[in-house]
Amino acid sequence: MPLQKLTADMLYTRCDPEQFTFSSTDALQDLEEIIGQDRAMEAIQFGIGIRQEGFNLYALGPSGSGKRSVITQFIKTQAAKEPVPLDWCYVDNFNAPHKPLALSLPAGMGIRLQQDMAQLVEELRTTVPRALESEEYLARRREIEESYTERQEQAFESLHEEANRHDIAMLRTPTGFAFAPRKNGKVLDPKEYEKLPTKEQEKIEAVVAQLQERLQHMIQQGPKWRREMLQEIKILNRDVIMSAVDQLIDQMRHDYAELPQVLAYLNAVEQDVVEHTEEFRTQDGSELPIQEMLVSAMEQPASFLNRYQINTMIDHCQSQGAPVIYVDNPTYQNLVGRIEHQAHMGTLFTNFTMIKPGALHQANGGYLILDARKLLLQPYSWEGLKRVLESKKIRIESLSDILSLTSTTSLEPEPIPLDVKVVLLGERLLYALLCEYDPEFSELFKVAADFNDSIDRDDQNIHQIAQLIATLVRRDQLRHLNAEAVARVIEHSSRMIEDAEKITSRFGKVADFLREADYWAGEARHDLVTAEDVEHTIAARERRLSRIRERLQEETLRETLLIESEGEQIGQVNGLSVMQFGDYAFGHPSRITARVHIGKGEVIDIEREVELGGPIHSKGVLILHGYLTGQYCPDHPISLSASLVFEQNYGEIEGDSASSAELYTLISALANVPLKQAIAVTGSVNQLGQIQAIGGVNEKIEGFFDLCKARGLTGEQGVIIPASNIKHLMLKQEVVNAVQEQQFEIYAIDNVNEGIEILTGKTAGSRNEQGVFPEQSINQLVEDRLILMARQAHESENTDAESSKEEDSK
Repeated sequence: MPLQKLTADMLYTRCDPEQFTFSSTDALQDLEEIIGQDRAMEAIQFGIGIRQEGFNLYALGPSGSGKRSVITQFIKTQAAKEPVPLDWCYVDNFNAPHKPLALSLPAGMGIRLQQDMAQLVEELRTTVPRALESEEYLARRREIEESYTERQEQAFESLHEEANRHDIAMLRTPTGFAFAPRKNGKVLDPKEYEKLPTKEQEKIEAVVAQLQERLQHMIQQGPKWRREMLQEIKILNRDVIMSAVDQLIDQMRHDYAELPQVLAYLNAVEQDVVEHTEEFRTQDGSELPIQEMLVSAMEQPASFLNRYQINTMIDHCQSQGAPVIYVDNPTYQNLVGRIEHQAHMGTLFTNFTMIKPGALHQANGGYLILDARKLLLQPYSWEGLKRVLESKKIRIESLSDILSLTSTTSLEPEPIPLDVKVVLLGERLLYALLCEYDPEFSELFKVAADFNDSIDRDDQNIHQIAQLIATLVRRDQLRHLNAEAVARVIEHSSRMIEDAEKITSRFGKVADFLREADYWAGEARHDLVTAEDVEHTIAARERRLSRIRERLQEETLRETLLIESEGEQIGQVNGLSVMQFGDYAFGHPSRITARVHIGKGEVIDIEREVELGGPIHSKGVLILHGYLTGQYCPDHPISLSASLVFEQNYGEIEGDSASSAELYTLISALANVPLKQAIAVTGSVNQLGQIQAIGGVNEKIEGFFDLCKARGLTGEQGVIIPASNIKHLMLKQEVVNAVQEQQFEIYAIDNVNEGIEILTGKTAGSRNEQGVFPEQSINQLVEDRLILMARQAHESENTDAESSKEEDSK
């Protein structure tokens, strides 16, 4: 069977800089379109366009794929064509101050109303006291007060005249009024009174009783007359203030004639001003003594006139189109707003002017973009967002009230109607978890925009990537790249995605790479970023994170870790694994060994037995048993017990990329044929013996190459990989050069037989028409060994059975 040795040109797909018509990215225009995300853009366009309930968007894809920038750019373009939403304000509810009222106004009118009301208050501050101090007002008030005084005096005069008619004196004492009899104009003393005849005394007492009764009635009428006077003064005040305030408010009524809510509010303001006339007289404190002013300041943390302020929550006076809001810190209060409190004399107080908007208020009538992970990490933010979207109203509530943590009285602002399109940005795992465990999620986010991890590496996309590089360079004010550097960046972008036929779409990572390349170009005093600067960037990145890789290789060279890279061994092979350290991945060989003996057909994975093997790794080992039973001994039971282990492994192993290597060790142990230690193996296998693609193929090859290079390349060393991984190869130049100089080999295989022939140098063998493997082929040796083990197991069972019968007969 011919072996497929890969040539140097198959190991690295170059991007030819000659295809570019520019010498520097400075000659390229900025990229205006989105690269390779047609599916996602169609979903976004649909999600933005449809205005039905629940059709919010979830943009799913890996971080750094440009989801946020792409969506923000698209939405801003769409939002610019849409009308500017309403302004929203909170005003005092004079009838129920703890329930402020929400006013909606056309864009730009909110701040105008706020300014107009501030001007109105300033005018009221002077106009109302002036009206109450005018000569006309004071004259009319004096009339009312004099009328009351005159009425009181007339009543007393009438009573006094009646007393005189009965020769009774009406006296004023420290405790009030008293009546005493007179004679000849002189008040009788008690002794003289006692000398009067009894009938006369009785007559005087009867008259005095009548006079006292009338006096008592007059005294009782006094408060009523005073109330009538005050009511007349109040009516006078109302008429005077109404006349003065009407002139001020009428102009505002004219300006806001088409806004019924504002007109209703202005009417309420006018009524409240009239009802609190006296408050305007003391706002400047000029009529209060010092002690009362201090007490007033202590008791009133805010001016009475603050009740006429306008709390403009959302002002769109300078907005163009619908708002597009991104929230970096989506806490509950940052989303739905908050009610602030102010400390005063050891207590907390609040009013409608301390209501602050949240992101939902700012995005109302437009678009709100949130990071799903950040949103879910904030307590109560996710539940709060869902509640708002379901009710279509923004209700500002403090968490302490929701959780009943405090019993203090707070505000209950009127809810504001919500019309917003919410876009969540997150990874696919979060999307799957939300769909699975939150039934409300699918009802609220019905549109998914799935971003590609990669794009095709064709001519059109390559030229667009060059434009994108120019755009990123200008945006971040970096040095431009020459054509060779652009080609090298594109090649590295393929390496980042581990696919020679693709380019990564995680352009955030590309932007970071360009920033680093700009730094190294500056260190080298280059005007343009060159291919050498790009190479330096790649090497510097690896250098920063390669300590663990170098330490592992050092311990391998010192033979602390036992890895052979020459000679042959039975039941032993070098498998290849990838270790991940943050964004840095590297490959390292691991010794895999197998031991076989007669048993019950079990393949024991020692890693699984000690719980160091993950489920996918364990699945790969179990597949080996299926391959053995299907490939060998169709007429005999498998009486094999085998143990497999990754030697000197003390951590968890996951993945099935070593399953082909484990199978080769089993075949070697069964056939008693040694395997070449100079060749490492990677690839997963199925029950049919087909070799399947694996991940990290570049890192695995380079990991074994580095070890062989350190020990000295012999030309016999190499790596076996799945043929389906050829398209993923983007190897380092030193590996490509070694293959070109025939110092290192890379084999691509499709099935187990091809791999075993490379490792043993012997024919694997296929069954002929009679179903028999060729003599001395690897497969024939394995099958013979398995048949022998089955017979030995059968003989052992018979011997044990006979021994058991003899024991029973005794």
